[in-house]
Amino acid sequence: MDILEVIGLHKATYMYWQVRFNRENPDQKVIDEMHEIRKVHKDYGCLRMTRELRARDYLINKKKVERLMRENGLNVTSYTRKSRKYSSYKGDTGSPKKNLVDQRFNTSIVHQKITTDTTELKYYEVDHTGKLSLRKLYFDPFMDLFNLEILSFQIAKRPNAGSILEALKKAIKVTDDCKYRRTFHSDRGWAYQMYQYQAELKKHKIFQSFSRKGNCLDNSPMENFFSLLKQEIYHGRIFYSYECILQEKIP
Repeated sequence: MDILEVIGLHKATYMYWQVRFNRENPDQKVIDEMHEIRKVHKDYGCLRMTRELRARDYLINKKKVERLMRENGLNVTSYTRKSRKYSSYKGDTGSPKKNLVDQRFNTSIVHQKITTDTTELKYYEVDHTGKLSLRKLYFDPFMDLFNLEILSFQIAKRPNAGSILEALKKAIKVTDDCKYRRTFHSDRGWAYQMYQYQAELKKHKIFQSFSRKGNCLDNSPMENFFSLLKQEIYHGRIFYSYECILQEKIP
């Protein structure tokens, strides 16, 4: 043990690590299974990897899967250069509301706090001249902050009031079982300020809450959802039709 004295390492520390180095990794079977899953599903992030492992009879939670993926180089890396982010903000029109949620996203009551936003997806389509043209889709989901479940959504080829109102009405119907007064939160986009949207909320006695201007943290659960969605099924891929994106089972 003279060497330990020279390098300043305690004997107990040396013995502790000696035992650990000689011990078989208890997670090796799970890690091997994750590598097999990655061969088939190269874009699976921690959420879908966790679901796939559970489907294969592994009792494991998301945090452990996230750690094992990080330690074993299994994180999704299919990112692309970001283009200009879609913004639905056109200035304050109608009747802007206060930020009632105020970043208090946690709730123990199902269907009481709902948040929404719009994101832009792109794909290519052959036009009438036979050339590939860039097209855009607009995805409008409504999320329950109780468990981050997507309650309703609409996908449209252009940002329009009809699509958002349809998703809103579905979300209102799903959340009708809430015994408390509901709050629907969003950014200050033009659609959430229009009369028809606000009238629909008022008709069902629902509070409306707005994020502060230019503050993405005020709607971070939805921003995180969009980030994971695009990371796992969108970035790094090229879609050549509207139907190809829908086949990815959004959301």
